[in-house]
Amino acid sequence: MDIIRGIFKMSRLWWLVSLILLVLLALFPLFGSAYNVILITAIIMYVILTVSWTMFSGPTGYLSLATAAFFGVGIYTMAVLGEQLPLLPAVIAGGLVSFIIALIVGAITLRLRGVYFAIFTFGLVELIKHLLLYWEVNVTGTRGRFIVLETNNTIYWVILGIFVVLMLTSYFIRRSKYGLALRSIGENEEAAAHLGVNVNLLKVFAFAISAFFMGAAGAIMATRWTYVDPYVAFNVLFSFLPVLMAIFGGMGQLYGPVIGAALFSYLEEQLLTRFPEYFMLTFGIILLLFIVYLPDGLVGLVSRLFRRRRKGSPVE
Repeated sequence: MDIIRGIFKMSRLWWLVSLILLVLLALFPLFGSAYNVILITAIIMYVILTVSWTMFSGPTGYLSLATAAFFGVGIYTMAVLGEQLPLLPAVIAGGLVSFIIALIVGAITLRLRGVYFAIFTFGLVELIKHLLLYWEVNVTGTRGRFIVLETNNTIYWVILGIFVVLMLTSYFIRRSKYGLALRSIGENEEAAAHLGVNVNLLKVFAFAISAFFMGAAGAIMATRWTYVDPYVAFNVLFSFLPVLMAIFGGMGQLYGPVIGAALFSYLEEQLLTRFPEYFMLTFGIILLLFIVYLPDGLVGLVSRLFRRRRKGSPVE
């Protein structure tokens, strides 16, 4: 009973701290500088991409490199519909278009496993990018599109709203039978199928849900840029950075990718600003150290230290 009571208290404390942080984040544009608003907007964007990637790849063990594809689809959806629709419907449309594409792609490719699935999803980024480039150059006679800009505060509040919906979705999926089935797929897909789990349907649906949030994030972030083209929208770094951020933070807990993406993106900003010539070298060294010595990320390190401290404490 004491253990259950302690867990309940910790859960209430976690929700209280989260609510306080959310209120502070919501009010931040009212007293923060313009630079810091833009910086935190970028950090929240990376958090969304990382948590969305973890939502599918974390429990299933499938390495998806399609993040840039769905993020770019959201950007181009906003570029096409931004002048015809209000902001929020255009952002939702960006998510829905990515969701539909992910459903189709997932139904076709999620029978692949391991490196084959990773290679295909990476190829999807290049495929969509070059198809759009061909269409613009040879059909429309243009390259790229201009986008209706929004204020920094508007972008900040919309992307914060996407983040909140994403975290609630991830939280309830993790604690549902659906989340348990996804974890069973990651541990032993054949055994899960023998137990009656519809593994293909679950994988496709999880893949599509994660794509929705990537596309919505791309749609709202597009309104920061005056002009986009396929090379800007489908930058392959948006496929690799969420993977590295998830490893950096650790995927064992819901807050692991959040911490990893927030610290990783802030570190990226500082290195690019202060040491641009050593940025990639420093980044590479940090990532190698984490992969070799901290395979479970920052959250795994904290958990080990906590367990070691509890073992060293006297038994009452």
